[in-house]
Amino acid sequence: MSKLFQRVAGFFTNRTMMGMDKAGNRYFAKKDEVDGIMKEKRWVVFKGEEDPTSIPVEWICWLNGQRKRAPTPEELMDLEARRERVRQNVALLKKEEEERKAREGSTSKVINSDKVGGPDLKSFIRQFGVPSEGNLSFILSRLQIHVA
Repeated sequence: MSKLFQRVAGFFTNRTMMGMDKAGNRYFAKKDEVDGIMKEKRWVVFKGEEDPTSIPVEWICWLNGQRKRAPTPEELMDLEARRERVRQNVALLKKEEEERKAREGSTSKVINSDKVGGPDLKSFIRQFGVPSEGNLSFILSRLQIHVA
C-alpha cells in the first residue's frame, strides 16, 4: 500500500526523472529551497531488489554531485562500447601473452630461480662457432674470465 501511496504522491511533487540505466534503475532530481538556498536532491529508484552495485559509475558520479548533468543515453552507449573494446583488447593481450609464454617455454630451458641471474656465457660463446682450445682462451680472456 505504501508503494502505491509513494507513486501517487510522486505525481504531485516537483521531482524530475533524469534518466534510466540499462538495469532499469530510474534516477530522479528535485530542487527544494532550504534556508533560502536552492538545493538539489538526487536519488535512485531501483528496479527490483535494491543493489547499489548495479549502479553504473556515471550515475554514481551524478548522484554524488561530481557531475553537474546526468549522463545521456548516447554517452552511456559510447562508454559501454568503449568498455567492450577494452575488454576485447585485454582478452587479446592475455591470449598473446599465453602464446608468447608457450613459445618461450618450448624453446628455452627452465632457469632455476634459486640462482642469481647473470649472463649466459655458454650461449654467448656458441655464437662464435665450435671453438678450438686457443680460440676459447681468447674469448674468455676478452670477457676478462681466466681459466684455471
